Amino acid sequence: MAAIQGDLDALLTAELGNAERAVTTGIREATNGLKTELRRQITGAGLDNRLAKTWRGEVYPRSGQSIGAAGYVWSKAPGLVRLYAEGGIIRSKQGLFLAIPTPAAGRFGDGRRKITPGAWERIHGLRLRFVYRRGGPSLLVADNVRLTKRGRAAANAGRRQGAAFSRLSGRTTVPVFILVPQVTVKKRLDVDGATQKWLRALPQLVLLNWAR
Repeated sequence: MAAIQGDLDALLTAELGNAERAVTTGIREATNGLKTELRRQITGAGLDNRLAKTWRGEVYPRSGQSIGAAGYVWSKAPGLVRLYAEGGIIRSKQGLFLAIPTPAAGRFGDGRRKITPGAWERIHGLRLRFVYRRGGPSLLVADNVRLTKRGRAAANAGRRQGAAFSRLSGRTTVPVFILVPQVTVKKRLDVDGATQKWLRALPQLVLLNWAR
């Protein structure tokens, strides 16, 4: 005959606390692990680090511990992530060509968004000229401009101050946009694979934290 000594309610309460801690900690480790792996996938594929940082993770409840804890990982740029995860073809929604900015085009003032031909013309007060090329992509070029130290096309102040000054200031024609009918994007990310990996690891993470 066996007897149980001690406060059973206290033992059960303590074990429930251990379970809540183990599950919550395991969920947090899996969530952070998945987020980190997805960020590394992006940088490892040679994509922009800003895109990598769009991956975010959250654990619920946000405070305290729960045996029903859950983790959520998402990107603040889901469209771009889906494109690189699935691959696809990008075509222009307007017109015949996609306008791909060259380094000479620069970016918008916040430095994050790529500039468009219309925006470039408004900012610089210049018109871009279409150059058709039979054997390669066509171009939008800027005439009578100068290149800054950062390699960006800018209005040539000399054109208003005489031809001699223009020559000294480096007047030239610069390709600002490359025009292509479409761009094919190959699959470069494996979001589903990373997700399944950390889901499989979750039970072991919970058990390891339960034993501590």
